[in-house]
Amino acid sequence: MSAWEANVRRVDPYVPGEQPKEKDIIKLNTNENPYPPSPKVLAKAFELEKLRLYPDDKATLLVDEIAGYHGIKSSQVFVGVGSDDVLAMAFMTFFNSEKSILFPDITYSFYDVWAELFGIPYERPALDDSFNINAEDYYKENGGVVIANPNAPTGIARPISFIEDILKHNQDVVVIVDEAYVDFGGESALPLIDSYDNLLVVRTFSKSRSMAGLRIGYAMGSEKLIKYMSDVKFSYNSYTMNMPSIILGAESIKDDKYFKETVAKVVKTREWFKTEVEKIGFKVLPSATNFIFMSHDKISAKEIFDKARANKIFVRYFNKPRIDNYLRVTIGTRKDMETFLELLKNII
Repeated sequence: MSAWEANVRRVDPYVPGEQPKEKDIIKLNTNENPYPPSPKVLAKAFELEKLRLYPDDKATLLVDEIAGYHGIKSSQVFVGVGSDDVLAMAFMTFFNSEKSILFPDITYSFYDVWAELFGIPYERPALDDSFNINAEDYYKENGGVVIANPNAPTGIARPISFIEDILKHNQDVVVIVDEAYVDFGGESALPLIDSYDNLLVVRTFSKSRSMAGLRIGYAMGSEKLIKYMSDVKFSYNSYTMNMPSIILGAESIKDDKYFKETVAKVVKTREWFKTEVEKIGFKVLPSATNFIFMSHDKISAKEIFDKARANKIFVRYFNKPRIDNYLRVTIGTRKDMETFLELLKNII
């Protein structure tokens, strides 16, 4: 080993879902929306010549649209390059004690990566046998709490009363609620931000707004929380949001009718597909997301994953304890899901 390697920060990186380069595939592995962004986004023109200029460092256009949509102040909104950027900035800003932060053992697998990267101690209370979070596990002393609601990769959502219970027992630390999938059937914790100044609610444009390629995420909370995050951001990188993301993100917010229509289509297809795979012997966890988490007693998830991949259908398989016989299947178009269903019947 070279001498300089002794000072290298080493982490096991987050592994995103495969991005296949093949043509004519059905991609159900990364929870992307199968429908295009709003027509207003696609039709919006801006002067490409202006790309020579720095974007608005405060992303005012986008921040104001988000604030207006949710009925809060612009000073209560923080934006970043996808919710991953926002969450990483929140970890860096708020989790600086010597106490362990808490998040479930089965959840978004970037949380422990950030904790390792930033040197944050952490504990992962186990989900129960039904893959639910136990609120009591978060009553103990800690350095912060992170809850994905709905959770991923399980898809299970908990009501706002559950989140408030955790907040009541954790008023001396920051509680982050990651709501990447809330638009597909979850109950948002946003109404609680005026009652709890330590609550940070994080959202993304990548799922329900069909804009994963532009990388837009945001957080909402008390003005004090947002100010602290902004101070860290501007000490790290002032120009995180590019000009197209700011302009097109604002256009997406404006088209609420289209947004709700596409979300409804995904939810309808999800419920149909869930019913159909249950008929052929799959166990499916309750889902409030744009994916389902399913397993079969007689055929391993790995076998189904491999056979689906061989047929150019990509789903997500996690080779991890407790969930290594489950597949996470993104909800595509009705045609996509019909094709996958037929393959599953043939495999069985």
